[in-house]
Amino acid sequence: MQIVAALFIDDIDVRQVEGPASRLDLGGVQFSAAAPTPLPLTWAPHLVVIVHAPLSSDGTGVLEVVYRRDGEQIARNVQPLQIDPGKFSYRLVRGEIDFEDYGTVEAHCRIGTDGVVTVVPYTLLPPE
Repeated sequence: MQIVAALFIDDIDVRQVEGPASRLDLGGVQFSAAAPTPLPLTWAPHLVVIVHAPLSSDGTGVLEVVYRRDGEQIARNVQPLQIDPGKFSYRLVRGEIDFEDYGTVEAHCRIGTDGVVTVVPYTLLPPE
């Protein structure tokens, strides 16, 4: 299995089209946001991870997302994957992250314990 993409989003919509095929409509793709309130606060951006299971796989795996700030782990999410071989799927990950100061966290996404890591940064900015 492999991660095809990982992004922070506001919403996702799945729709069927001719073929039969599916489409993922991603809304509000983002890499930063202004804090809605003064610090400290807990922020929970939605991360979507799109995964492909090759025909040669058994379609099972484990998705791990580790949130890091300045190299230190601050949150972690682990969830099982079951995808039909040859197909794509997605998982939503909602990590609750405590912010004492403005700055960037990174979501380190991988499948299994030795999978390739996909890193997605997210920055909390001061309110406007």
